[in-house]
Amino acid sequence: MSRVGNKPINIPSGVQVTINGKDVTVKGPKGTLSKTFFDNITIKVEDNIINIERANDTPSVRALHGTTRALLNNMIVGVSEGFRKTLELVGVGYRAAAKGKGLELSLGYSHPVEIAPVDGITFTVEKQTVIHIDGIDKEVVGQVAAEIRAKRAPEPYKGKGVKYSDEIIRRKEGKKA
Repeated sequence: MSRVGNKPINIPSGVQVTINGKDVTVKGPKGTLSKTFFDNITIKVEDNIINIERANDTPSVRALHGTTRALLNNMIVGVSEGFRKTLELVGVGYRAAAKGKGLELSLGYSHPVEIAPVDGITFTVEKQTVIHIDGIDKEVVGQVAAEIRAKRAPEPYKGKGVKYSDEIIRRKEGKKA
């Protein structure tokens, strides 16, 4: 029995959910998201509550039960509130600047690192060392944040690099003389 899959999803006011077979479209104040879901999962909307049911108890269908509920909930939260990831640049001379809808990062390389604009994603540079990534699709926001972090991942000796704001870098001790 899936504990996550059996939890109902409440649809907040201002959000409209449309189900057409396996295609689900969610419209809200921040935008529209649509996704095609799996075959053996049934999605039902009754009185602003979404219930997800599975056709049988095979392991693969049981695994998709909770996944479907989580994806659908993320779509509803995304179009009503949105998602945000915050990155911090740690290091001398490391800084970010908004360049049009994209970003330009100075990360200690001989050249600036250009981040191209992504559809549905907004970059905000709060200080020179803090970047906010906002969007309605949780998967895309996380992927863009991971790609920016990969440009200069934090190293364990001095902690320099691009890190998530809530990330804790485990520090190592240097060489002893």
